[in-house]
Amino acid sequence: MMRLIDKINSPADLKSLSLEELPILAQELRDEIIQTVSVTGGHLASNLGVVELTLSLHYVFNAPDDIIVWDTGHQSYIHKFLTGRREQFKTLRQFGGISGFPNKEESPYDAFTVGHAATSISTALGLAYARDLKGTKEKIVAVIGDASLGNGMAFEGLNHAGHANKDLIVLLNDNELSISPSVGALSKYLNRIITAPLYNKARREIETFLKRIPRVGSKALIAAKRLEEGLKNLIVPGMLFEEMGFRYFGPIDGHNINQIISTLKNISDIDGPILVHLVTKKGKGYEFSEKFPMRFHSAAPFHIETGEIRDKTDIVAQSYTEVFSDELINLARDDDKIVAITAAMTEGTGLDKFMKDFPARFFDVGIAESHAVGLCAGLAQGGFKPVVAIYSTFLQRAYDQIIQEVCLQNLHVVFCIDRAGIVGGDGATHQGIMDMAFLRTIPNLVMMAPKDGMELKAMLRFALHFNGPISIRYPRSNVPERDATQGGDRKIEIGKSEVLRVGRDLTIIAIGSMVYPSLEAAEILSEDGIEAAVINARFIKPIDKELLKDWTKRTNRVVTVEEGIEEGGFGSSILEFIESQGLKGIEVLRLALPCKFIEHGSREVLLKKFDLISSGIVHRIKGAKWL
Repeated sequence: MMRLIDKINSPADLKSLSLEELPILAQELRDEIIQTVSVTGGHLASNLGVVELTLSLHYVFNAPDDIIVWDTGHQSYIHKFLTGRREQFKTLRQFGGISGFPNKEESPYDAFTVGHAATSISTALGLAYARDLKGTKEKIVAVIGDASLGNGMAFEGLNHAGHANKDLIVLLNDNELSISPSVGALSKYLNRIITAPLYNKARREIETFLKRIPRVGSKALIAAKRLEEGLKNLIVPGMLFEEMGFRYFGPIDGHNINQIISTLKNISDIDGPILVHLVTKKGKGYEFSEKFPMRFHSAAPFHIETGEIRDKTDIVAQSYTEVFSDELINLARDDDKIVAITAAMTEGTGLDKFMKDFPARFFDVGIAESHAVGLCAGLAQGGFKPVVAIYSTFLQRAYDQIIQEVCLQNLHVVFCIDRAGIVGGDGATHQGIMDMAFLRTIPNLVMMAPKDGMELKAMLRFALHFNGPISIRYPRSNVPERDATQGGDRKIEIGKSEVLRVGRDLTIIAIGSMVYPSLEAAEILSEDGIEAAVINARFIKPIDKELLKDWTKRTNRVVTVEEGIEEGGFGSSILEFIESQGLKGIEVLRLALPCKFIEHGSREVLLKKFDLISSGIVHRIKGAKWL
C-alpha cells in the first residue's frame, strides 16, 4: 500500500489530503525523520516536536506566496520534506546534499538562510513593511521557539512589531515552559470564541461604532478592551504580548492538527500583529528523544532500536571540549574565584560537569550571548575570574560587548571559543571561521590556540593567571594522539611561540589545529629534499616578533597555515609584521580558508577540499612559484 508521504512533492499535494489523513501523514513523517537522522545525524528532537505545527502551516497558508520565516531553522526538516525536497532528504547535512537549515539558495520556500536564534520576528516585520510598501497581500508568518524568545533581538522585534501594528503572525513554539494549568477546556473554549470570524467581525463593528460617539466613545472603547483583556488574562498567560501590541491566542495543543488548523484559519483575516502560542513536546514520537531531548537536540548518528550512538567503540581520544571541561574543574577546585558562563550550550561546551560540581558558580544565561559577555564583565569587575564558553559562530553576536564591556575596561575575562574552524554538518551559519579576523583588531585582547590537549590545559592555566581579556580557540574535533613537543615545551609565556622542527628552505608558521598537519607536511617534503622549519605560533596575538623575525630572515620563505578565513586572519598578521619590520625579499604563502560562506559537509571532507591537511599543504607549497 502506498504511503501518504510518497505522494507529497509540494504543499499543493498536502492540501489535497483530508483532515483525517493528516495525523497518518504526521506519523509517517516522524518515522522518516528518525530513519534519516539515525544515519546522517542532525537535529532530531526539535523537528519531531513541530511535525503537526509545520503540516498545519502549509495546509492553511500558500507558500511560497505566503512567507514562512523560521527562527534558528534547526526545526525545518518537515518544511523541507513538504516543499519539494522529499527525494533529496536522505542527503540531509551531507556534502553536496541538502542543508539541515533553511537555505534560500536551495529553495524558494526558504525565505532566509538562517542558523542563529531570535532573528525571525525582525526579518518577518521587514517583509511585512516591504509587502505594504508594494501593495501586495501575502501573509507573513514567523515561527520562533520559547528558548529564542529569551534573546534581546526577539524582544526588539516584538516591541517594534507591536508598535508598527503591521499584519504579522508570530507562532511561538513552546516546548519548555510549564503552563499546564492554562491548557484546559476553558482556555480552548475562550480561544475558539476570540478567533472566530463572527466574533472578530462584531468586534470591529463595535469599535467603529464606539469611536463615532462624541467625547465618551474612545473611553468606552478602552474600557471594553480592558474587559476583554482582563477576562483573557485570568485564563491565558498572554498579558505580556497583549501589552506589547499583539493579539494573543493560546496556549493551544501543538500536536492537535485540527485545533491548530482551525486557529490559523480563523486568525488569518484578523488585522494587526498576532501571536499564537503552541505547546509542543520536544522529541515527540520517539522514546529516546522524548526522554533525552538535549542529547537528541543535535544527535550523532544512532541506532534506532536503542538510541545509542553508532560506532561508539571507535571514539577513543578525548575531544578538545572534554579536555577543557575536565581541566577547568580541576582548576576550580583550587580557586573559588573561577566561575563559568555559557549561553544555552551547557552540554555542548562541556560545562555540564562544572555545573554539577559547582552549581553556585555556574551561569547559563540562555540564548543571549551579548548578555553573557556583559555578565562576565560585571563578575570580573567584582573580583571573580569568569570563563565564558561560547561557540565561535555565536560569539559574533557579542562583538560589541567584547569591545566595550570587557576590552575597553581591560577586564580579566577568559573567552573559551569552542567549534573554532570547520564544524561540519551544520553548514555556513555555524562554521567558526571568522573569530581570528574579527577579534584580532580589538585592543587589549590576547588570543591563543593550542595544538593539542596538553597545550590547551597549559593555556587555560595561563589564562586564569593572566590579568586582562584573553581568549583560547579550539576546534570541534578530538585532540591529536601524537606528541609534538620535540624542540619545545609546555610552558606558556605571553606572545611566545615554539620551534618544533628546524629547516633551511622555508618556515611554516602554524596555529592551533594546523600545527600537526604542518609537521606531517614538513616530513613529507623532507623526503623530496625540501627542509621546512615548523613553528607552533601558539599566540594569534601578540605574535612572537623576535622568533619570527629570526626565522623569516633565515629562510626568506614563509608559509602560514590556519583554520580560519584568509582575509584579516593569522596570516595577515604575519604579513603586517613583515611590512612593519621593513623586511625585504620575503616570499609569503598563506594557507587558510577562503573568505566565503562554507557549505555543510564533514570536517574531514571540507579540510581536504581547502588543502588544510598534510597532503594539501605539501601540494600548495610545491606549487608555489618560489620552489
